[in-house]
Amino acid sequence: MEQRVALITGGTRGIGLGIARTLARDGLRLALNGVRPSESVADVLHELEDEGADVAYFRADISRTEEREALLAAVLERFGRVHVLVNNAGMAPRQRADILTATEESCDEVVSTNLRGPHFLTQAVAKHMIEAWAGASDDCYGTPSACIVFVTSISAAVASVNRGEYCISKAGLSMASRLWAVRLAEFGIRVYEVRPGIIATDMTRGVHDRYDELIRQGLTLERRWGTPQDVGRVVAALVRDELPYATGSVVTVDGGLTVPRL
Repeated sequence: MEQRVALITGGTRGIGLGIARTLARDGLRLALNGVRPSESVADVLHELEDEGADVAYFRADISRTEEREALLAAVLERFGRVHVLVNNAGMAPRQRADILTATEESCDEVVSTNLRGPHFLTQAVAKHMIEAWAGASDDCYGTPSACIVFVTSISAAVASVNRGEYCISKAGLSMASRLWAVRLAEFGIRVYEVRPGIIATDMTRGVHDRYDELIRQGLTLERRWGTPQDVGRVVAALVRDELPYATGSVVTVDGGLTVPRL
């Protein structure tokens, strides 16, 4: 099998970087997407290259149609194929606000980035995957070739009224994952949802002290923060097809936070 290419949105920091590192160790070639200038991610690229990865960075805002189209075109020009798509890019509201006062502008921005962008990027990449496999001498069932992973959040199911737009976007992305699993099954393209809990990243830095105390009190069954590497190892297992016969599944990586308890 040719060396596979993984397109990871939001792939240069946080959970996305944790995923990139684990896929690099598995020998995948990496197309990392983000919105920061290239010079801001140079250290990350050098780190991955030093570990032997074939990696390139593509700056694009996936909430914008023209930039999504340019992103895929640039990745295909550089690598020729996309075998794996990891929809990881996302944002929290710029200001947490009760749903009684939250603005439409905030909702539009968060939903465009977290839901509409990944949904339509998946549409474009799925069309490429289908065309790339058309006429192949062997089908892709039973191989770990084509795979799409949606990184959502426990906020897809757990309500936070001070960031409702984030919850709505992740709940919608969860359904998008299910829809694409159904639509792409006939082509042998596996689709999964990975649902992280409290992960130590830039996004959670501002609430670190609060969650330190909650975790100490038993918020999670495993009394520690999750790490980007925790999520990365789960995504890598899915990409390797180590959960066979499981397309459409939701894998929760939250240390037991959402386990119902009395």
